[in-house]
Formats: sequence, structure tokens, C-alpha cells
Amino acid sequence: MNRFFRLVAGLALIPLCVAMTLALLDLLRGLAGGLFSPEVLWLGIGYTLWLVLWFVMPQPARAYVMAHELTHALWALLFGARIRKMKVTAKGGSVSLSKTNLLITLAPYFFPFYTVLVLLLRWLVGCFVQPVPMPYVWLFLVGLTWGFHLRFTVQSLLTRQPDILEYGRILSHAVIYIFNLLGILLWLICTTSISLSAVVAALLVRTAAAYSAVVNLLVRAVAGVIKQFS
Repeated sequence: MNRFFRLVAGLALIPLCVAMTLALLDLLRGLAGGLFSPEVLWLGIGYTLWLVLWFVMPQPARAYVMAHELTHALWALLFGARIRKMKVTAKGGSVSLSKTNLLITLAPYFFPFYTVLVLLLRWLVGCFVQPVPMPYVWLFLVGLTWGFHLRFTVQSLLTRQPDILEYGRILSHAVIYIFNLLGILLWLICTTSISLSAVVAALLVRTAAAYSAVVNLLVRAVAGVIKQFS
């Protein structure tokens, strides 16, 4: 029964995934210069550099495993769990917790640990210096570290992951996608001219449209079935 409800929950989140993707594109187009704005360009340069490094340098597996297990631990602390034991090696890691839940289990796949460190450092600099110096450098670092997170996340999801199987593939992938997009929206708010109110407005408009389309589709489908048997 739990498996069925998790499947239904995952399917119900798919329109939200579509809505958030469209909202993100709307916001990027709204920047000065649109998708070719300096902000998007420097994010792309950082991300592209990471892709190049991925293919020409040894993969920093230990750095990813460290971030993965620390993220489990951090989210566990946020939910009041206790950390009993943590192990990190280049081949894998583990963390023993007093309790877990959906977000604790999936956090490493949507929480870009090193990108968050970059944003925290930028916020700290901004507490003492305004305007924040070298704004494009911060965008470059965000793109670079998020590229690290995304590439390792995709590689992990292409293998059999107990974290994913625990809550079902559809629900897990939907939650991971949604929270990754929320993370992107957050660091766009922190590093570009995009405002929180603009993000909320775009999300509301696109989400309402997506679920309205789904409801209309379901109504038409039900009406068609009833017509066939009437």
C-alpha cells in the first residue's frame, strides 16, 4: 500500500516539475539580455569548465562522497536526528543516523553542498562589503560547483541506489528534480537581479496552468469513457 501511495504522489508531482521548469525559463528570459545575459553567461562558463575538468582530470570522488555524507548528516540534524557514525572513502561512504525520512534520504541528490558554501561565503562578504565585489566571479563559482553536484548526481542516479529505491523511483526522482530547481531559483535570487517576488509569481502562474491542464485532461478522459458506455 505504501508503494502505491508513493507512486501516486510521484505522478502527482510531475506537473509541478513541468511548471517549475517553465517558470525558471521565464525568469531567465526576464533578465537583461535574456538567456544571453552576462549572469547566465558566467553561470554557463563555470558549468562548462566543470564538464571539461570532468573529462580531462581524475574524478574527485572522495570530495563528492564527503559532500554526500555530510549532506545526509546536515539534514538529519535539521530534523533532530543524532549522528552515530560516518565513514568516507574514495569508493563510497555511509552515515548512521538515529532516524531518517524522505528529505534526509534524498538530500544529497538535490542539495549542492559546495554551491551552498559558495553562497554562504558570498553572503558573508556582503555583510561587510556592499556592493559585493566581483559579482560575475561568484556566478562562475556557482556554475562550477553546481556542475560538480549535477554531474555526480546524474552518475549516481544511473546506478542502483538504495536511497532511491527506498521511496520508489518516480517519487524520488520527482522530489530530487523539484528541489534541484528550487535550489537553482534560490541561487539565482542570491546572485542575480531576479527577486523573490518574481520567482513566487512565476511559480504560481505556471503551477496553476499545469494543474489546470491536467484537470481538464482528466475531465475530458472521464467524459469520453462515460460517453462510450452511455
